[in-house]
Amino acid sequence: MKLSPRKPLSVWRTLNLDDFLMGVPHYPEHVDRSYWDLDAKRMAEAGFNVVRMAEFAWHIMEPHEDHFDFSLFDEAIEGLARHGIKTILCTPTATPPRWLTDKYPEVLRVDAHGRQASHGSRQHCDTTSPVLRTHSQRITRAMAEHYKNNPHVIGWQTDNELNTTTSESYSASTLIEFQKFCRAKYQTIDALNFAWGGDFWATAYQTFDQIVLPLPSNPSYLSPGHMQDYHRFLAFATARFQHDQVEILRATNAGWFIFHNLGNLADIDFRGEFGQDLDFIGFDIYPFLYDEMRRNGGHTIAQALHLDQCRSYAGNFIVPEQASGLGSQPGFSSSVPEPGEMRRMAMTSVSRGADGLMFFRWRPAHFGAEIYWNGVIDHDNVPRRRYEEAKQFASDIAKIKDKLLGTTVRMDVAIAGADFDNQEAYKTYAIGLPSPMQDAALLHKACYESGIACGFIHPEDDLSRVKALYVPHWVMWKEEWSAAVEKFVAEGGTLIVSAMTGTRDENNHIIRTQAPGTALSKLTGVRVYEFGPLAAPGADGLFAGFREGGIGSYQPSPRPAASSASRTYTYTIGNRQFEAGHLYEKLETEADVQAVGTWSNRFLEGSPMLTRRSHGKGQVYYLGTYLTAPLADALRGLLMADGVAVPLVEDLPAGVEVSMREAEDRKLLFVLNTTHEEKTVKLPKGADLLTDNGVEGDTRLAAYGVLVVRV
Repeated sequence: MKLSPRKPLSVWRTLNLDDFLMGVPHYPEHVDRSYWDLDAKRMAEAGFNVVRMAEFAWHIMEPHEDHFDFSLFDEAIEGLARHGIKTILCTPTATPPRWLTDKYPEVLRVDAHGRQASHGSRQHCDTTSPVLRTHSQRITRAMAEHYKNNPHVIGWQTDNELNTTTSESYSASTLIEFQKFCRAKYQTIDALNFAWGGDFWATAYQTFDQIVLPLPSNPSYLSPGHMQDYHRFLAFATARFQHDQVEILRATNAGWFIFHNLGNLADIDFRGEFGQDLDFIGFDIYPFLYDEMRRNGGHTIAQALHLDQCRSYAGNFIVPEQASGLGSQPGFSSSVPEPGEMRRMAMTSVSRGADGLMFFRWRPAHFGAEIYWNGVIDHDNVPRRRYEEAKQFASDIAKIKDKLLGTTVRMDVAIAGADFDNQEAYKTYAIGLPSPMQDAALLHKACYESGIACGFIHPEDDLSRVKALYVPHWVMWKEEWSAAVEKFVAEGGTLIVSAMTGTRDENNHIIRTQAPGTALSKLTGVRVYEFGPLAAPGADGLFAGFREGGIGSYQPSPRPAASSASRTYTYTIGNRQFEAGHLYEKLETEADVQAVGTWSNRFLEGSPMLTRRSHGKGQVYYLGTYLTAPLADALRGLLMADGVAVPLVEDLPAGVEVSMREAEDRKLLFVLNTTHEEKTVKLPKGADLLTDNGVEGDTRLAAYGVLVVRV
């Protein structure tokens, strides 16, 4: 497997490998050696080319301090290699051994209530700890030196799902490291006091040694600046912990690729050193476990949203852990993919940017905290439907990988994403409003259900490849982004700026000019006169509406009855009327700004809620409220009416998802049935790469069926 130089982070970046990584996480330490050769033989027969190993095996490789024993994994790696299976090793720092936490208890995490973590789980140690960093470097160096000339070891995963169990610590070493971080960033205590607003509630410090960790509600609310810097510090510390390992691995063997597998996305700045250190990023995909599935329409939409979000950080990725069946720990369990669904979910990952995929896991554990977490092989060592689906998927990949690799995922409608500061700024002062991602999910869902190519992009990436950009309430808008966005619009793009965008600076201070700030006000022709929260639907409050003509195809909805007891706010787009949610902004506009939508009751009646302005060859919308599901649907309708958003497939049936991967010389249309019922899809002329059959027009798609059509 050939590794080429890695390119800068971008949503458009492809993997720097010349083959598709196809395999499983494997735990030879969990099973008797008598099974090993059969395991390797079955993997090869399934079409796998790689396993991932050793992420939780520090205690085996270093049973006593400075006494190393790699014999178990040497034997396992050699046995797999006899059947053509390569190995990805992991640094095992997610589970430091008992001797380490016994001898160096200062490495253990401390929670916000002052409780020190106990040994006996994972991520119990504090990655901000200098002592843990020293031991992390030691085990990484020992492993790297031992395997540096082993031709069967092709790459490394750092740690395992950093910050997934928890990202925060309030230990004594965390405090010291946080104080050092603040001193390095601000240089003087006066600069820190200004950034954190020290004159409010007498929170100013006299020296850096006085700085405390931001304990939540202890006893009241904290400075947003203090909270922002604490989470910046956690991201810095996480990147530094990983960098220690990456530096050792690269110095030992420059031919190895290095990635990390993310589960939770907490306190990691992918665009910073963390992502820049890696060849690519891995994201663990468990559709039935996502919180989003309970609030945003099911696991199919949640998986698509998660994948599109992940791709925005660094481009194409791998999936080191893809759900194969039931997922559980003692406190929860997931649903089980129906026959055919495991393969379909894996193909969804590929359709949205995965250039490598490993089904979790090869064998289920017979002991420990995941005994009912399914593997590809069952507990009784019998390969059943999950093995057959994994085998079928590997066969699918073999048929398409030469055309797949080197392609990127198409986006027509892009949503601003992948910005650490805006993600954290929301958390510091949420005031009951949706997060940028919660808001963005509504537009993403509306596009997903219509078959419109939609994803996430950072404003620093190449915007010329998208047609529309929606900014979901980014309170920290950096002026250096404005020139690229203005150019995007001038050359024909559509920009949609949403409420509260550009209202704070990097310190979480409110800006001293009218929102949305100088550059965005100039571009949108809009200034915010005032803003405020909206009452819950049915309470006494504002109504709003969109003007006739915005979307003529919509049928009018009856206007809710107004009364002195009602505080419901409404607005209309075209001849459709909606209840507003979350927040209003009263807008002042330039003369050339068109009011596409207007508030329709109380003191804002008749004032603009959604505006449009032409700029060069493109246009700019300003949305003076937050999305609701109906408003997201209407916004998608506006983009379709403008010719900006065109579905990849006409009249897409409910339950069928589509995505396109493309390069200059090819387009691959993925058509996936996410339901247990057969569907009929109207397809453009092309050839299904999985069957070599031509397709055009009405095409039957079996339950959980998959088509990859070259169009």
